[in-house]
Amino acid sequence: MNARQIFMNGEFIPAEQGVISVRTHGFSYGTGCFEGIRGYWNAEDQQVYMFRLREHYQRLLNSCKILQIEHPYSIDQLIEITVELVRRNEQKQDVYLRPVAYKGDQTLGVRLHGLEAHFIMTSEPVGNYIGTGGLHCCVSSWRRIDDNAIPSRAKIIGSYVNSAFAKSEAMQNGFDEAIMLTHDGHVSEGSAENIFLVVNNELVTPATTENILPGITRETMMELANRELGRITRERQIDRTELYVADEIFLCGTGAQFAPVVMVDHRPIGDGKVGPISSALQHLYSEVVRGRLPEYRELWCTPVYAAVPQKAQ
Repeated sequence: MNARQIFMNGEFIPAEQGVISVRTHGFSYGTGCFEGIRGYWNAEDQQVYMFRLREHYQRLLNSCKILQIEHPYSIDQLIEITVELVRRNEQKQDVYLRPVAYKGDQTLGVRLHGLEAHFIMTSEPVGNYIGTGGLHCCVSSWRRIDDNAIPSRAKIIGSYVNSAFAKSEAMQNGFDEAIMLTHDGHVSEGSAENIFLVVNNELVTPATTENILPGITRETMMELANRELGRITRERQIDRTELYVADEIFLCGTGAQFAPVVMVDHRPIGDGKVGPISSALQHLYSEVVRGRLPEYRELWCTPVYAAVPQKAQ
């Protein structure tokens, strides 16, 4: 069921009224930023668990700083708005939240300063963004944008044209997803996902200086691998050909969730099947985000609905 309500500029309104003018600065020039946040339905608990809300909203506020957007809400207020929006839409299923802060002026001219900030949040049912059973990827001919051009550490609306070039190139050439390199030729990330390699039983991932988005899911994987599997993660530069000889590769992100890679540039990764570390992390992540592990439910999951009182025995 599509959402009946959205939150826009301080109030909950019917979804069909959530429109902006074609003259809006954020639409014309891409001067806005956003977050993608998932909520997971747990049928046993009759609960939607929103995953790592606080971390997502801290990143949104960081993006706003970079874009000179004066955001009117605190992290706690954003969490309250999120929970209320899902409740108002009576969503008892997996959901995807899209909070967007953008320059709302209806004016011509490219700049960041002196423009009014607007804010909108939507909540929609969602499934898988990409396949999760084993991806065939290619190294894209499109290079990842540089921090001194459009900073990747902010989720800037206009910057996703870079990702769209890479994604369409990959799919139109028969692949599932693209892997992008920096201008120096080092591995950066997927079109909209962080990337991990398994090398000698250790996880390896590009450092934040490789023009990646510092992913919430990326951080989650590093922590789960260390705490639950005893695997350390090395953040370093990765050459393109390291992809071809890695034992395992996986992509991850809020939208992508956890997506193992079994082929890169027509070369099988490992034995061409999903590897044991990837399988273990994929299962663990699924359990964590649905609130099935009490330790992480308390740490990372925000329940939307009030707990149902247990009947006396």
